[in-house]
Amino acid sequence: MQRVVSLFLPNWPTDRLRRKLGDVSPPADKPLVLVGRHGNRRLVTAVDRAAIEAGLRVGMPATKAQALVQGLVVMDAEPDADAEALERLALWALRRYAPIAAVDTPDGLVMETTGADHLHGGEQLMLADMVERLSQVGFSARSAIADSWGAAHAVARYVKQTVSVVAVNATVDAIGPLPIAALRLPDAIVSGLRILGFDRVGELLKQPRAPLTLRFGPELCRRLDQAAGRLAEPIEPVRTFDLLEVKRAFGEPISAAETIAHYVGKLVQALCAELETRGLGARRLDLLLYRVDNRAEAIRVGTALPVRDVKRLTRLICDKIETVDPGFGIELMCLSAPLAEPLTPTQTISSLIEHREADISDLIDILGNRVGEEKLYRFTPVASDVPERSFRRVAPASAENGQAWQDHWPRPARLFAVPEPIEAIALLPDHPPASFTWRGIRRRVKRADGPERIFGEWWKRDAELAAVRDYFQVEDEAGERFWIYRAGDGEDAATGSHRWFLHGIFG
Repeated sequence: MQRVVSLFLPNWPTDRLRRKLGDVSPPADKPLVLVGRHGNRRLVTAVDRAAIEAGLRVGMPATKAQALVQGLVVMDAEPDADAEALERLALWALRRYAPIAAVDTPDGLVMETTGADHLHGGEQLMLADMVERLSQVGFSARSAIADSWGAAHAVARYVKQTVSVVAVNATVDAIGPLPIAALRLPDAIVSGLRILGFDRVGELLKQPRAPLTLRFGPELCRRLDQAAGRLAEPIEPVRTFDLLEVKRAFGEPISAAETIAHYVGKLVQALCAELETRGLGARRLDLLLYRVDNRAEAIRVGTALPVRDVKRLTRLICDKIETVDPGFGIELMCLSAPLAEPLTPTQTISSLIEHREADISDLIDILGNRVGEEKLYRFTPVASDVPERSFRRVAPASAENGQAWQDHWPRPARLFAVPEPIEAIALLPDHPPASFTWRGIRRRVKRADGPERIFGEWWKRDAELAAVRDYFQVEDEAGERFWIYRAGDGEDAATGSHRWFLHGIFG
């Protein structure tokens, strides 16, 4: 089933201009409008959030807007620059999220993410990541995913949620309550439908098609069918002049998985030859399969390191062929490398001279493409005495950061993300507990070592100026070993609550 993402940027022109101006841009709470010429009239072409809250709207005369809002910031619109920036944003989305991405003029992007969302932890996390990354650089955004371009476009713009996921085969129920303006119809058709008493998409879906077509032409029913997923709406992906891409057209459509795999091998071989010419290795590959019914199927795979090994890349793509629906046949196959990095040849090390470290990047690629890149990681040390801050997650094949694990005190193999409270009995404040109760089970301590005192990092926040933890390694009568601590030094209440917690379990 096709899955399409619509990324809506409600304040794109004003957000882009604020980002361009940087430190000299108007304050965020000050209304900003962009003005352009329509004939001899100066009209508002874009408004930011503050201007909308002040009652301004697109299309009103600039003089009227200035009269309504005192201190309004008025700047010239730059439609060509807006379009160029939106094109660059589509290229970013192509490299990061989806094998098919295009501009959805004038204020958004459209992406077909079928078979690519697993690389980002699923549809919900992928959409949230898009919005979060844009928010970090100053762009407000809303995203939606549905079975069709029309439905995703409508939900992203008319459902007031930052992230919206329309379930598979639930398109009609999702767009039914939306206003008819969500169908991307010309203003004249929308006005005519409102005169007839139509307000919602669901009302139009229940009407006979012949009278609607006779009165408004074929575009109305075409948009209805596109939104409901009954009519294909191909997305022409954005492309750059330097994109590495190879194609194979077929005189007779192909559909068998074995035939597709055969030509995948040939395309990968041709692409790797081009990569070698440029001294590059692929980090991401997109295979687009254009069907005879004007639909496109896509496969996206990623690698942990730059790769141009034909067998390795072919295997990664062929593992995904079972997700392809060839329909009535595939007439064109296109393989591209939207993300490639320099790859220099390495000298093979003789086993008689030096032991060669095992290369597990192939295994990382296989697992990453099956379960998702976000679910595959390793831990790297961080310079901190506080246990939960002494590590962070990084990509499996990322380079070492030069830090080393502290080895003056042992650390448990399993560290809880959040320490769990326990009930403990200790003879003296600086003594380990004689027994403790965890998850309803009382455990008598047979052996203990400690305390290891860890102080708070006062330079990060004031609350840790006097914070103290006393950690103990304890072993119960069954031989299980735990890592527990007391919050505070046992005497001064300012150093902590003096409650006991279980923070980890030794292997």
